[in-house]
Amino acid sequence: MDRDNGPRVPEQRVPRQAQVPGGQAPRDGLAPRRRPVPAGDGPDGRVDLRFGVLGPVRAWRDGEPLPSGSPQQRALLAALLLREGRTATAAELIDAIWGEEPPSQALAALRTYASRLRKVLPPDVLVSESGGYAIRGAPDALDLNVAQELAAEAEKARAAGDRAQAVALINKALGLWDGEPLASVPGPYAETQRARLEEWRLQLVETRLDLDLECGHHAEAVSELTALTAAHPLRERLRELLMLALYRSGRQAEALAVYADTRRLLADELGVDPRPELSRLQQRILRADSELAQPVERPAPGKAPVARPAQLPATVPDFTGRVSFVRELGDLLVTAEGSVMAVSALAGIGGVGKTTLAVHVAHQARPHFPDGQLYVDLMGAGSRAAEPETVLGAFLRALGTPDAQIPETLDERAALYRSTLAGRRVLVLLDNARDAAQVRPLLPGTEGCAALVTSRIRMLDLAGAHLVDLDVMSPEEALQLFTRIVGAERVQAEREAALDVVAACGFLPLAIRIAASRLAARRTWTVSVLAAKLADERRRLDELQAGDLAVKATFELGYGQLEPAQARAFRLLGLADGPDISLAAAAAVLDLPPQETEDLLENLVDASLVESAAPGRYRFHDLVRLYARACAERDERPPSEREAAMSRLLDFYLATAARVYAIERPGDRLVDHLEPTTYEGLAFTDRHEAQDWLYREANCVLACVRQATAGDAPGSRLRRAVDLLWAAKDLTESGANSKQYESAALAACEAAHAAGDARTEGRARTTLSNVHLVAGRYDEADREARNARDLAVSADDPAPVYWADNDRGIIAAMGGRHADAEEHLTSAAEGSRADGNQPSVASALCNLSRLHLLTGRTSSAIALAQQGIEIYDRLGLTLRLANGRYALGIALNQADRHAEALDEFAEALRIFAKNRQRLWEGATHFRIAEAQLKSRRPARAAQHAEQALALGCIGGDQMRGNVLVLLGKALRVLGQTDRARACLREALALYEYLGAAEAAGVRAMLSPSAAI
Repeated sequence: MDRDNGPRVPEQRVPRQAQVPGGQAPRDGLAPRRRPVPAGDGPDGRVDLRFGVLGPVRAWRDGEPLPSGSPQQRALLAALLLREGRTATAAELIDAIWGEEPPSQALAALRTYASRLRKVLPPDVLVSESGGYAIRGAPDALDLNVAQELAAEAEKARAAGDRAQAVALINKALGLWDGEPLASVPGPYAETQRARLEEWRLQLVETRLDLDLECGHHAEAVSELTALTAAHPLRERLRELLMLALYRSGRQAEALAVYADTRRLLADELGVDPRPELSRLQQRILRADSELAQPVERPAPGKAPVARPAQLPATVPDFTGRVSFVRELGDLLVTAEGSVMAVSALAGIGGVGKTTLAVHVAHQARPHFPDGQLYVDLMGAGSRAAEPETVLGAFLRALGTPDAQIPETLDERAALYRSTLAGRRVLVLLDNARDAAQVRPLLPGTEGCAALVTSRIRMLDLAGAHLVDLDVMSPEEALQLFTRIVGAERVQAEREAALDVVAACGFLPLAIRIAASRLAARRTWTVSVLAAKLADERRRLDELQAGDLAVKATFELGYGQLEPAQARAFRLLGLADGPDISLAAAAAVLDLPPQETEDLLENLVDASLVESAAPGRYRFHDLVRLYARACAERDERPPSEREAAMSRLLDFYLATAARVYAIERPGDRLVDHLEPTTYEGLAFTDRHEAQDWLYREANCVLACVRQATAGDAPGSRLRRAVDLLWAAKDLTESGANSKQYESAALAACEAAHAAGDARTEGRARTTLSNVHLVAGRYDEADREARNARDLAVSADDPAPVYWADNDRGIIAAMGGRHADAEEHLTSAAEGSRADGNQPSVASALCNLSRLHLLTGRTSSAIALAQQGIEIYDRLGLTLRLANGRYALGIALNQADRHAEALDEFAEALRIFAKNRQRLWEGATHFRIAEAQLKSRRPARAAQHAEQALALGCIGGDQMRGNVLVLLGKALRVLGQTDRARACLREALALYEYLGAAEAAGVRAMLSPSAAI
């Protein structure tokens, strides 16, 4: 038996040759041959004729289908099309259509079929010659030839290192298949060709999956490979790819279980052992071969890698001095070409030129790191240093990892990051680090890579790092830098004054650069004028000579040159937390029109006091932000304007978030319960634009909440901050911003409690309850919901009461406390009705539907879900309609109406995906898997369960355990018992950690006596 499943182009099998004089054996292979397109009656004298064999045998003329006749007539057409213009004799065609026992009138029937085809096709397409027939036409008229050309182009792209293009081309080729090739075409020739075309399709799929793994798309590949191995259990190449995909997804036990299943199956079915490639892979997994974790193959010499980030900031053209440091650091980075990972940590005061030096060295070292360079500003000098897990997410995306494959936890992200870099030569520049703890997870950890770290502190506890202390420039270097910026002619004429200037700058590179840039921009000034200005103590503070205070003095130089409106903008915009600020938000802070705000911001960019992060977005360097805030403390008059500016920003975010909420949930009363705002927010023309704003501004919105709840926050500001969090609740369900949202919710709860504001604390705890519920922390969710309800009742605040009732009902139902659940959910529905909040009524009804299912009331469960959907439909609630259909699908599935359930789930999945609700997408895939398994389609069930694992689900680890159990059951039905046990063992570990009751059932499934 041929068990070599490597990629190959299908060979065209020729029918047995009839003993006819002059019979010509057709050429092997399916390589396209160019032939003229037949003339026609189209506008250019040609017809657009297309043929299909990768599905039913069909023909189209100018896009219109042509009748293909009886099965035997289609068999004749297929036989001629697959000969690619070569003539087939009558005997060959009879043999192809009827085989060894043709009817007595076969030749007459053949001529009849040919005559009918000739009438259907354009003139001169079907021709008679040498006692046989042929079809003349361009090779791209046949879908098979197009697929072959696409596959050939894909192979060229892969050889050139462009894996993404290769995947796209193969997918395009696979898209030409429309079911079984040569479907329903009779005859031995069609049967042979059908088998070969299907084999080639599988080879293309394997090639594409191999490329997916090279590109790091492990989790996505697991889902498809699980289904394919179920459909083709003896195909070892698919098993090999599945093992690798599972291993790279961190599921080593399952990968080894796939091998055990395969070995047993091959022995039982064929009496053979797995092929050597599969056995070698098993051994490499057992010894945790580091090269297996490499998601992208090393490119051949001269071929581009899949993802080659080039994130280094531009080096300054007038880089000056630091010769010994450049040589020292450069030599160290070169050693990374050997067998070590080089790490250098540069320390020094703010403005001393750490970043400039590191960027310059990094650019010089680029040829030694052909696989790319990563860069991040860790913002360590500010109050909101970058979180390592956030940075790792950005790095993984830059390295080609899809969002769906980026894990949630820091440890998992760090592990995937190191695995992704294994075998690659990448330079990582970690700028402005807070401490060694922030840096450690970001180090590549593999030979051949290197890291440059800059920080204001010496990282003595960063093991193995080469430490460099960077001091101010020497007077000669400082003067050289000043001269390069100002111009040699001006400096040479006033050398002493120039020395006075650089001395007044404390020989600090940043201060020198600012002073020199100001002088260069003012041709009427002399160097002496600048020196005189710096000699004035009002302009050059004593701190200029002392440590970190030198940074403040350098910024004072730029700040002092600003016009009053620019200075005000600088001061007030520096008050806002967040990674950056949009033009619209900045206009709110300044209480100015957008155009005037933009002009001021661009002036600040020109003054090197603000950076333009992207069109319409601006950011402060963290040290500049600190200085701006100091200026606001000192100079803003009246002082209340600082609070007013932050109040306007909070108003802007709250008003805009409320509009996003309202456009996504028409009829929801929550927006009517929010604190009033005096500053207008943005208006949106459609819900997608509104949703884009929420996710784009998520970090800034949550930073605003944290800032507004920090310290001794005024009551009005605290209430609006909590309401902003409430209006932006979608952020916690998306999975992308869940942790930042939780951090803000915790801060809001603490601030409201400290303020003794029951109304605000109740709302804050409502948001925190939702966070815990989404994460599957049900005890914490119930506690917060109970507290939220009590506080809201005491404050006569109706909305949090029925929100809390709804959450508590869900939690009680999941915990088996059905009577409590019914009471809470009924109360939620009644409270929502009393408040006129129809979407909340629908939500309570859908949750009651779930409860009725748990208590055996299937018919009423379906009716309740349908009532919820009717409300959502009436209100036009697209996103919440997905939740309704999700609930109805569960009820229908329980009622064994699986086809209807799958329809509901499919629509819910489409809506969740469109609205970027990743965790709900995962949960829906799990429900689809349940329905598929009940419908006795275990392969499809396993495929959807894998997609749920890849995306994550509402419900956290509890839901992950449920998915693993379902996957184990599906794999057991498919005969993959070892892998099924691996899934169940992982589920058991999760249940035991959570203390979940489901653990007992899984133990029973894993017992030696269990039939698995």
